Amino acid sequence: MQAALMGGTTMVMALVLPEQHCSLLDAYETCRTLADAKACCDYALHVGVTWWGPKVHNEMETLVREHGVNSFQMFMAYKDMMMLRDSELYQTLQTCKDIGAIARVHAENGELVAEGAREVLDLGISGPEGIEISRPEELESEATHRAITIANRARCPIYLVNVSSMLAGDMIAAAKMQGKVVHAETTVAHAVLNGNQYYHQDWVHAAAHVIVPPLRLDPNTPSYLMGLLGNDTLSVVASEHRPFSTKQRALGKEDFSKIPHGVAGVQDRMSVIWERGVVTGKMDENHFVAVTSSNAAKIYNLYPRKGRIIPGADADVVVWDPDATRTISVSTQVQGGDFNLYEGMRCHGVPLVTISRGRLVCENGVFMCAEGSGKFYPQRTFPDYLYKKMVQREKNQAYKGVERDPYSGDVAKVANTMKKELGLGPIDGDSPNKPTVRMHQGVRDLHESSFSLSGSQVDDHIPKRSSARILAPPGGRSSGIW
Repeated sequence: MQAALMGGTTMVMALVLPEQHCSLLDAYETCRTLADAKACCDYALHVGVTWWGPKVHNEMETLVREHGVNSFQMFMAYKDMMMLRDSELYQTLQTCKDIGAIARVHAENGELVAEGAREVLDLGISGPEGIEISRPEELESEATHRAITIANRARCPIYLVNVSSMLAGDMIAAAKMQGKVVHAETTVAHAVLNGNQYYHQDWVHAAAHVIVPPLRLDPNTPSYLMGLLGNDTLSVVASEHRPFSTKQRALGKEDFSKIPHGVAGVQDRMSVIWERGVVTGKMDENHFVAVTSSNAAKIYNLYPRKGRIIPGADADVVVWDPDATRTISVSTQVQGGDFNLYEGMRCHGVPLVTISRGRLVCENGVFMCAEGSGKFYPQRTFPDYLYKKMVQREKNQAYKGVERDPYSGDVAKVANTMKKELGLGPIDGDSPNKPTVRMHQGVRDLHESSFSLSGSQVDDHIPKRSSARILAPPGGRSSGIW
């Protein structure tokens, strides 16, 4: 949190990931206990839904009602760990809609990611480049479309995280054009770097860039994503801050799929986006504020107490010098980890003063805030920024049945031979113990031909001749015996 404040971020939102089949409430309470003692700025929590069942449903309601949580994250990737099946995702989104929570979704085709990783390892590729090879952008694009479709059927707003590719960005843009309530975020790394980093000769350098979805090989992707931030297709730029050390990443030194996913970036987020977004003309200053601050405040129902400077707000203020410069270096970072993705980058835009809830916490690079002075920020449900459209559509698009006279004619049974073959049980109206009789109706069943290569034949009663002279065979006469 010190790194966030020194970089110009006054509130952070962290993700709590319960182990599969473990309690969401227990994971939340453990995280709160650890964070409350060390927090030096305000914070809130997303809670991951890593499995599904009645207990999870009930705990989601409890977290919203009693603990101030209003966002949950679901995963379409991480098979056998956190991945939800489509039906489970649908039920989770329905629950989010009912309780007014924000549904965050990590969209990648988990089944094909798992198959891809196995195939790449079988080819003898074990280095960080395997993360890029095994998770192509078409798997993100497919899952993005599927997630938007499932959310639309559940009538739930959706917030897609870690958007990394042009294909997924186009899918989101198309959904917005169709009027679907879709919001999405990308990360600083995805909007600035490309996947060539995975092919660096130094394993440490390559492994330090492992994030999922991976950075994309196409060098045009970062500029494209920055453009999507500038035109409101993507709403927020996040840091995806998980600063693993080289020793921790070395868990995957012989298997890329075991390298921990995540990068450091919360301290550099604001300056890097200013340099690559505002200085390059991809967005103006007001839009910079939106994608780094106010849009998130609106989405998570913190606005206008957060994300705006007005009387009655929380007085979270950053004094920003657009002309000042700084050179990013791992030697001066306080965000953890032993590697900086933006090493040597010279950035315009520097936070001179950071004020959190009216308290001066950082000035000219000097940090002056005590651990424990920050606080957990309870969040309200049903943010208008997401739900206002949905509520109105529910009123206008309620499904209604057709009033008609009941059918009073005869009812005939329809034979379904496939039903027994597939083990689906008796046909409606049949007794479970009644043998099923095959019936051929309407068309010839070519699988039930009377032709046989052995046994009795239909022409067995006709005497057989040992030979026959062919008088006019195709292609001309012959004196041969056939």
